[in-house]
Amino acid sequence: MNFEVIGKIGGNYLIYKNFSGKNYIGVYNNDMKQTERVLHDYIPYDRLINIDFFPYADHAWMVYQYQRRNVVYCDAVKVDGQGKKSGEIVQLDTSHIGFSGGNRIYSAISSDDRSNIMVFKINSRNKERYLITTILFDKDLQLRKRTAFPLDMKDQDDFVDKFNVDNDGDLVFTRFSRNNNDNILKTQLVWKPATSDSVMIIAVPHEGMFLDEPHIKVDNANKRFFLTSFYYKQRRGNIEGFYFLSWDKVSRQPVMQNAVTFGDELRNEARGEAAPRAAFNDYFIRNLIVKKDGGFIIGAEAYYTTSRFNNWNRWNYLYGMPMSTFDYYAYSPLYSSWYWRNQAFGRNQAVRHHADNITILAFDRDGKPEWNAVIHKGQFDDESDDRISYNLMITGSQAHFLFNQEEKRNLLLNQFTLSADGEINRNPTLKNLDKGYEFMPKYGKQVSARQMIIPCYYRNYICFARVDFS
Repeated sequence: MNFEVIGKIGGNYLIYKNFSGKNYIGVYNNDMKQTERVLHDYIPYDRLINIDFFPYADHAWMVYQYQRRNVVYCDAVKVDGQGKKSGEIVQLDTSHIGFSGGNRIYSAISSDDRSNIMVFKINSRNKERYLITTILFDKDLQLRKRTAFPLDMKDQDDFVDKFNVDNDGDLVFTRFSRNNNDNILKTQLVWKPATSDSVMIIAVPHEGMFLDEPHIKVDNANKRFFLTSFYYKQRRGNIEGFYFLSWDKVSRQPVMQNAVTFGDELRNEARGEAAPRAAFNDYFIRNLIVKKDGGFIIGAEAYYTTSRFNNWNRWNYLYGMPMSTFDYYAYSPLYSSWYWRNQAFGRNQAVRHHADNITILAFDRDGKPEWNAVIHKGQFDDESDDRISYNLMITGSQAHFLFNQEEKRNLLLNQFTLSADGEINRNPTLKNLDKGYEFMPKYGKQVSARQMIIPCYYRNYICFARVDFS
């Protein structure tokens, strides 16, 4: 079964399920009892490519794409709090494809306040000049702007990634160059204002250092774009620290650029079993939180795999999946949805997945360190990575880290809280943890200010738990 937690709609919890070729939405009450299972038989079950949900207080938009013959359709429909279709199907766009190309055409994203929903596609038939089409809608799925603009990709190692839309409807993403799965040599931000038909290319200067994987976070409160990445001093060397850039939309100038090197004390605490100089070589950025004053918090986790047959290679993991340059339409983002889960890593039992320490670092608006903290954990699984890693829940001034830890041969859901000043506390074991349930916290979703829905295994079943935070 494939699934996706939609959210809390009209007092009910809605969860999408796809199994046996059919599409359902399960409706759960406050006791997490399924009261209805609504079949959405208008979705072509044998041609469905991908589906995304954008929840609101009393409804959710379901955006899905499917193929008929050589045409890919992108449609949307409104779903009410009972999990039922509450309006007519809206056709957002169509695309003709060749028989040799991939059919994953459209990507759908939304702004933080859900006032803007954007559907986009990238035509890469001309490898040196992509054609990017963006279709911007408001929260009622009324068309605001449709734009098609070219983007030069002169270098064969040029790529685009990390698409974001802000609360004004502006699009921002990265364009970068790398060489044979190596570190990034050149980085740019591409900004397209909501009402414009053209884009602005913003240089990201990082001379003398190689970037790892640029991440973007929209700072809506200050109308800025924040970019960060691990950096190296030499190709495929040890990770030295963080690189930062904050770019202001109003002045159209960078307001902060900095690079921070990790100190020996932090390396020793965060390294796990690695040598101090290689302490962060297995780390990946998981969370970016931008504060109202322009400061920011970065959460990173040590993740790696071990196998008898292949050596762990960070660069294959980092660059081997986000996009393909062989398809007619090029961009395939790193989704956390059911579609991406089925594509990622495969299900090779010869591979052991590891997820170790979490390191959190806070910086002020000038990029200077304020505090850091490390949550020590050691997780592994031989079958898949579904039950390892963590999820983050924000409640007021506290951040809650949820992850499994093995205790007496049982996986128990643990909760650590992080205060605004960097103090970490391990909370007592959560109440009402029934025996036999194994949680998958990384796939959980925050559905209200103090509630999260987390999927879990029970024998050969998938079920869903509601976690309440006081």
